[in-house]
Amino acid sequence: MAIVDEARTGAETRLAVTPRSPAAIPRRGRLLAARRISAGISRRVVGILVLLAAWEVLPRVGAVDRVFLPPFSEVADEWVVLLRGGDLWEHTSASLTRAASGFALAILIALPLGLLIGWFRLVDQFLNPVLEVFRNTAPLALLPVFVLIFGLGETSKIAIIVYACVWPLLLNTISGVRGVDPLLVKSARSMGLSSLRLFQKVILPAAVPTIFTGIRLAGAYAILVLVAAELVGAKAGLGYLINYAQSNFAIPEMYAGIITISAIGLIINQGLLALERRFTRWRVAPNA
Repeated sequence: MAIVDEARTGAETRLAVTPRSPAAIPRRGRLLAARRISAGISRRVVGILVLLAAWEVLPRVGAVDRVFLPPFSEVADEWVVLLRGGDLWEHTSASLTRAASGFALAILIALPLGLLIGWFRLVDQFLNPVLEVFRNTAPLALLPVFVLIFGLGETSKIAIIVYACVWPLLLNTISGVRGVDPLLVKSARSMGLSSLRLFQKVILPAAVPTIFTGIRLAGAYAILVLVAAELVGAKAGLGYLINYAQSNFAIPEMYAGIITISAIGLIINQGLLALERRFTRWRVAPNA
């Protein structure tokens, strides 16, 4: 009996000596999250490396015509030449200025309008018929119209980018406001929150994830439409560079411009993802 008591006492002592730290669970969660992120990045890097390896090998072994698809190393060499000569920066800065201007104007227009339409039924009933007409019109179909109205200068290019970016921003903002859990709204009203405070403390935070989806889509649309807009009447820009290189059969230079556009789109998307995580830290991951 004494041996049993002694063993029980020893076990209790060990449990008391090695308690589980309250910070252990959060640290473990952060570690698992870091591992998941690292694994995801590794898979993406491997995928890109496989693509680049195929791009390098297939033209060299004759699987594709290297005249029309030169090896990646030749394209990379041309990219470095453009960078050192200053041409790449000139065209990139022109494109980024147009894309950023159109994107910013679209946010200034679409976010307030989307919040108003999503929150006030009267505004929705008044504007919805007009929006339904224009939302189904492809931006590139209106490019000749914008050129006729604004000319071949910068205004028409920025205007078409604004038009393309407004729709994902507007529709996702409306969806985010309308998708707020009614129980949250009812609970907030029962606590005596005014309409302004309700909108500020409940509606807007709950709609932020959906709004950021629209922002990311708008960022992608800005780059896509930018290239098409720069094919018409532009004297600088990555779209102009790609078109000029293709017209002069400078194929490596053309692909260098395409790679730059793709890299810019990737950087913008990752930056917006980081910004979204910054503003939605309160969300709990599904597998947390």
